[in-house]
Amino acid sequence: MHPELRREWWVAVAIITIAGLLGALAGAPLAGVAAGLGLVVILLLRKLARLHGWLARGRGSPIPELGGLWDEIIREAHRQDRDSARHKERLTGLFDRLQAAASVMPDAMVVLTRHDVIEWANPPAERLLGLRVERDIGARIVHLVRDPVFGDYLAAGDYREPLILNGPVEPMAVALQIIPFGANEKLVMARDITHVRQLEEMRQHFVADVSHELRTPLTVLQGFLETFADLFEDQEGEVRSSIALMREQVERMRRLVDDLLALSRLETTPARAHDETVDMGTLLKGLTDIAIVLGADRGQRVEVEGCAANLVGNLEELRSAFTNLVQNAVRHTPAGGLIRLTWRVDAGEGRFAVADTGEGIAERHIPFLTQRFYRVDSGRSRAAGGTGLGLAIVAKVLLRHDARLTVESALGRGSTFTCVFPSSRIKPPADPSPPSPPPV
Repeated sequence: MHPELRREWWVAVAIITIAGLLGALAGAPLAGVAAGLGLVVILLLRKLARLHGWLARGRGSPIPELGGLWDEIIREAHRQDRDSARHKERLTGLFDRLQAAASVMPDAMVVLTRHDVIEWANPPAERLLGLRVERDIGARIVHLVRDPVFGDYLAAGDYREPLILNGPVEPMAVALQIIPFGANEKLVMARDITHVRQLEEMRQHFVADVSHELRTPLTVLQGFLETFADLFEDQEGEVRSSIALMREQVERMRRLVDDLLALSRLETTPARAHDETVDMGTLLKGLTDIAIVLGADRGQRVEVEGCAANLVGNLEELRSAFTNLVQNAVRHTPAGGLIRLTWRVDAGEGRFAVADTGEGIAERHIPFLTQRFYRVDSGRSRAAGGTGLGLAIVAKVLLRHDARLTVESALGRGSTFTCVFPSSRIKPPADPSPPSPPPV
């Protein structure tokens, strides 16, 4: 027991005992004890009243002297109050410094509370998002940033990838990222990427222009080399082999130019507003024929499994993407290997898959396969005739069709590339009976 509490206890016992003895001398011991208890209660209430008055006046007022344990309580409360004030002052200073630092950042920062209400924003939010900081505190951000794409992005809750928006002033481009934190709170960060977008557009136009300019001289070279091949057809030796090598390299450059042009068109032209119904049965048969022809000289086998559902999209773009997957499978499948083409609807999603029994891909390479010119094995890919752009084209086409590419692979056991289309892109067949797979 605390010494001061023990002292208070003995004082109360002494008062009650003395009052009891006085009552016994007067012939009423119980009355004396009751009087002693009443006196103790009165003293306690008096000290409580003084303590309450001190608290009501504020802890900055003079500390009352109540004696004993009461003084200990008041001193401890006063000490904790001073510590709390110092801690609050440090936190306030830190918060002020953080706000000052955020205010001078070039990127916009907006703190959203529950229901996406603006709680705080730094000055760059006015330039990048069109807000008025002092006026818009307490307003919902979707009422101020009115781009419907932003509203959909905010409501979807998937903030792994940044959102690219047009800024409040043309031709500004803004990259926006949302970071959830706390209890249903969000931090919105926006960066001006106008310069980056302009550089990207310059790169795209440069690639397109150069690719167009290269087509003509490559066509001329190819024509002359075919003429030379006919002229020296009966000759053996270095001349004929040199012409064959030149024709092979010109053909490789032509494929590279064609892929660059295809990628440039996907990057610079908008997706079609009115998509067509793509007959997947016909498309699957055409892809099967390509796989059979390309793999015939190596004895590759082709298996096909289809369903009656069709896709809603751009036929030429889809054919280009799927053909790239088939060509990759043929290119990386050994002689006598198996290539399997599959089109099915699973859980409302359309899945077009190309599986092979090739050498497989190490897991560390899979996240980078759709990057331009990325090669798992540079020497092997070039020897097989690839340009390094096929999967980049596939990724662009799927993005324009609200779809995604998944890759499953194991070294020595082959790979499976699957194009996954949302239910909105699936058109059920008029006849629910499944068709037989196309002939192989």
